[in-house]
Amino acid sequence: MGILKSFLRGLGLFLLVVVGIGAWLASPWYVLAVLVVLFALWMLLTRRGHQAGSVTQVGLSTLTQRIGASSVIVIGIAGVVAVLVAMLAMAEGYRETLRASGGEDSAIVLRGASAAEVMSTLDHESVNVIGQVPGIARDAQNRPLISPELVVAANLPIKGGKPGEDGSVQLRGIGEAAWAVRPEVKVVAGRKFASGRREVMAGTGAQRQFIGLQPGGQIKLGAQTWTVAGIFHSGDAMDSELWADAEVVATTYRRGSTRTSVTAKLTDAKAFKGFKAALDGDPRLDVDASTTLAYFSKQSEGMTKVIRIIGIVVGAIMALGAVFGALNTMFATVATRAREIATLRAIGFRGVPVVVAVMLETMLLALLGGLIGGLIAWLIFNGYTASTIAGGVGQLTFEFKVSPAVLWTGIKWALAIGFVGGLFPALRAAQLPVTEALRAA
Repeated sequence: MGILKSFLRGLGLFLLVVVGIGAWLASPWYVLAVLVVLFALWMLLTRRGHQAGSVTQVGLSTLTQRIGASSVIVIGIAGVVAVLVAMLAMAEGYRETLRASGGEDSAIVLRGASAAEVMSTLDHESVNVIGQVPGIARDAQNRPLISPELVVAANLPIKGGKPGEDGSVQLRGIGEAAWAVRPEVKVVAGRKFASGRREVMAGTGAQRQFIGLQPGGQIKLGAQTWTVAGIFHSGDAMDSELWADAEVVATTYRRGSTRTSVTAKLTDAKAFKGFKAALDGDPRLDVDASTTLAYFSKQSEGMTKVIRIIGIVVGAIMALGAVFGALNTMFATVATRAREIATLRAIGFRGVPVVVAVMLETMLLALLGGLIGGLIAWLIFNGYTASTIAGGVGQLTFEFKVSPAVLWTGIKWALAIGFVGGLFPALRAAQLPVTEALRAA
């Protein structure tokens, strides 16, 4: 019967810890602030809090004598946090790059039920009808600010790749209106392509990724030789693309007068609702419209989720190793300090202060490891450039972003590992038989 009770108590504690860790990892930063304030008040205003502080001071004063064992906790947790933060920074950078490509005052129109531009086809008549819909901004000549565009996949040799190894790049056929619809795009080298010629402009991200994309260079697209006229920069997903004259792209890839999408500059963000309603209500059209912000955010969801899942799985596996390292270290620490802990309990210290002291020591080591791991990830990966397939067409170049939210997630993981790694040794310390511990050598 006693064994069954012990098993049930252990199982209940395990489940409680699992639920608590899950809630902790999902909590915002201010939860930690509240917990810290409450804990500080308990330490300052209660007798047991004072006892816990005294025991903690004793434990921390002996850390220099246990520097090797304590380093196991710090280094293990730093490794977990560094890897986790790096993976989450990749997902954050990918998501932010795509989100920066859109806004609420512009809209993208695709054929109905199309998930991405490359899957959409709009005929010439539909493009003309879209340009007449209310809500679209107009230029100084009273022309609607719409950009009918043609997106196709092309292959180019990758920098640093094996000989003959090509990567996929997104080639966007545009007209002159594209520059007005996307005023953030600036020419940073060379010039704009000339209409009617096989000339392209390359985004700065594409230039870093592929061979031959320098002003005046020659590249092969669609079995034809094209001249690189210039380089542009937009600070978003467009940086990973090639831009060329839509008519020339359509001729090269045999797309006729069709386009894959229409991007429209709206009068303001509030105009989108009426713009979409007008499109949905026109029997001549079978299209879906969304703000460019919503469209590019949706494009980022799948890959962002995959990267985050991979990061969490890898981090969880590494965290298990870090937890076992912390358990071994803290159990050894408790065994080493058995007589000291027993003496404190013999002179009136309760079990709770002992538990808190051991836990606090472990959590402080975990916090140090988390800060070191976050710093390492920030120094190495923040701003690091990578690329991956986006939207099923071309490679998207983006930068890792070690944001405060990502660092906070790493710190939460570090503290969770420290909590689990210190809990059971702390309970062991509080349950040490006083007489046996005092007799121990």
